Amino acid sequence: MSQPAGKQTSPNPTQIIAMARRVLSVEAEAVRQLEQRIGDEFVEACRLCLNCSGRIVVSGIGKSGHIAGKIAATLASTGSPAFFLHPGEASHGDMGMITSDDVLIAVSNSGETSELVILLPMIRRLATSLITMTGKPDSTLATAATVNLDVSVSEEACPLNLAPTASTTATLATGDALALALLEARGFTADDFARSHPGGRLGRRLLVRVADVMHTGDAIPQVRSDTLLKDALLEVSAKGLGMTAVIDSDNHVAGIFTDGDLRRLLDNQADIHRTTISQVMTASCKTVTPQMLASEAVSVMESNKITGLLVVDDDEVLAGALNIHDLFRAGVV
Repeated sequence: MSQPAGKQTSPNPTQIIAMARRVLSVEAEAVRQLEQRIGDEFVEACRLCLNCSGRIVVSGIGKSGHIAGKIAATLASTGSPAFFLHPGEASHGDMGMITSDDVLIAVSNSGETSELVILLPMIRRLATSLITMTGKPDSTLATAATVNLDVSVSEEACPLNLAPTASTTATLATGDALALALLEARGFTADDFARSHPGGRLGRRLLVRVADVMHTGDAIPQVRSDTLLKDALLEVSAKGLGMTAVIDSDNHVAGIFTDGDLRRLLDNQADIHRTTISQVMTASCKTVTPQMLASEAVSVMESNKITGLLVVDDDEVLAGALNIHDLFRAGVV
C-alpha cells in the first residue's frame, strides 16, 4: 500500500534536528526584534492598565485566543486582575462582562479578525480603553485602538510561512513583558505571588507558618524535669513524634529528649527506672516560634541534622511541637 503524499516512514534525523534549530532560531530572532519596539506605546499600555479601576479583559480567537488566555492568566497571577473573553461569545451576550472601568486587550496578528472588529462600536460606546497586539499597525483594530503594540514578525518559523509560530511567540513574549512591567510598577512581592498560588509549592513555602502545622495542647509530648526516664519513654511513645519536651514548673523548655537520645542510652545500658529525664536530656535544644515560616523550620532541621523541633512563645514557654513528617504533610519539604 502506498503512503499518503508527504508522509515519510523513516524521518531523517539530520533534517529533523536542522528543522528544529531553524524554528528556534527564527522565533528567538522574532523576540529579539521586539526589544527595539519597546517605547512610548508600551509605556502608555502600562499606564492604562495601572489606572484601570476594573478588570483587564483579554480577547482573541484561534491561536491568538490561546495566547490571549495565557496573557490573561499571567496578568491575574502577577497582581493585575484579568480574565479571558472569547470574542464570539462577546457578540452573543458576554459583551455585558465589559464595563467602562475595564481595559480591553485585543490580540490579532492580522488586526482584521472579524469577531473582534464587530465589537468596536460597542467598545467605543462604553468608552473602554482598547490596547491591541497586532502584526499590522495600519489594520482596522490597530487604528481603532487607544494604543497598539506592534508584534509583527518578518517571517513565521513554519517552512510554509503559514502556521502561526513566530508571531504567537512574539505576542506571548510581549504579554509577559507587559505583565511583569506591571508587577514591578505595582510593587508586587513574592508574598503576593504566593497568595495567588496557594496550592503551589511556592505558595506553601511562603504562606504556611509553624503555627499551622505544629501539635498543640494535649498532643504536645511533654514531661517535667524530675520525671523518671521510663515514664518519659511512655510519653514519647504515646504522642508519636519521636521526642518529648522537658519543661520546668513554669512550662519553660528545659530541654528535649529524642529517639536518638534513647538509642545512645540503651547502648550505655542506662537504668530507665532510676534515671531522671533531666540527667539525659539535651538541654540546649533548638526551638522555633509559631510565627516563623514552616520553610524556616525546615532550614533549622536541615542545618542541625535533626528531625523534630519544639515551639516556644516570646517568653520561652512551650507552645507546640512538630517533626519532619508534619512538614512533609504540609508540602513545604
